[in-house]
Amino acid sequence: MPSDATPDPYTDPLVFGQRLQLLRTRGGLTRHQLGGLAGRSGSWVKGVETGRLKTPKLEIILRLAEILRVRDLADLTGDQSMHVNLFTGPGHPRLPAVKAAVDAVTLPAREAPPVEHLTARLARAWAARHSAPDHRDVIGALLPDLIRDAQLVVRQADSSADRRTAQARLAEVYSLCQFFVAFQPDSALLWRVAERGLVAAQESEDPHALGVAAWLAAQAHRDAGPAHFDAADAVNIGTLELLTPLLPDVSDDVLAVTGALTFEAGYTAARRGETGTAWRYWDEARAMADRLPADYYHPVTSFSRAIMGAHAVTVAVELHHGGESVRQAAAADAVVIPSRPRRARHRIEEARGFHLDGQPDVALATLAQAHEAAPETIRYNGFAKRIVLEEAESRSPARRRRASELAVKLGLLAA
Repeated sequence: MPSDATPDPYTDPLVFGQRLQLLRTRGGLTRHQLGGLAGRSGSWVKGVETGRLKTPKLEIILRLAEILRVRDLADLTGDQSMHVNLFTGPGHPRLPAVKAAVDAVTLPAREAPPVEHLTARLARAWAARHSAPDHRDVIGALLPDLIRDAQLVVRQADSSADRRTAQARLAEVYSLCQFFVAFQPDSALLWRVAERGLVAAQESEDPHALGVAAWLAAQAHRDAGPAHFDAADAVNIGTLELLTPLLPDVSDDVLAVTGALTFEAGYTAARRGETGTAWRYWDEARAMADRLPADYYHPVTSFSRAIMGAHAVTVAVELHHGGESVRQAAAADAVVIPSRPRRARHRIEEARGFHLDGQPDVALATLAQAHEAAPETIRYNGFAKRIVLEEAESRSPARRRRASELAVKLGLLAA
């Protein structure tokens, strides 16, 4: 490697401060921004990066890794004995088959199934995703055939109207696929699926399909880290501008996906630390939820009256308001969330709130409830992993034991 080349924190033996600086600049963050998100100052970040300050404690390292969306903790620490996947999982056994179906060129060698048949299969797949604790395994088994058949339906459509309908179903298949490939160790595949879903939705000219595809694409951008927040807003706000004029006379599904997009704009604002903007969007989304039937539950976004309490917890947590997070958690009732993975996600958000509020034992108990609801959800959640790893180093023997037991279940520690 030439002496003037930029070192790579994933391959070169750098000290912690150098790795932190490289990962921060790759993420598009200033020292002041990173320090603010970590509860420190910009000068503190500079001190760590230059070696003037020593390597921080594990809880701060985990917080930095969370902000920078570090894939493997060793990428930040340089400790090759510390390989811990945070925001990616180890790779689901069904990932190769799903990837092969996404990448394959589907030729019309057989007759496509009727679009009604494909629609019914999709409905069953969404229902299975919400009801199964091993939801990734369930939808991973269904996706390869769904992808191939949806592509055939588009290719063999007889008219422009049929083709638009088929494109809407293909977009929905890619939406289901994005739930599967999220947090898998193949970011290129995630972006390929997200982009194909957006293209199919646009070709369909279906407001609901476009809303769902945009909702997922915005999440992919936001979850890539602070440097991608503007891109998340561009997709999100742009789609809202298309859908909002339709709201006086739309179906419940279109209203729900518009509400979901509205909340997502608030979610990104909360990630930025924009308190007033975040809660304003939440209020707007709640008003849309109140227009929906009491028992309505959107099959993709989970948007409903029931989810707004969980969304309030998320806003408070992302704003790092521990007391408000706990207050919102007390007001929200996770039992009324029909989806097992979404219920588990809410428990994780509650645990983050309890942890922020200085209640680590309650946080661990809540994470255990998340694992009971949907093990495959918590196993791929970096926020949950951070709490478990931090408490596995606790000075309290009882807490350390509980955290270690949960870490074993999550695959973070050997049994």
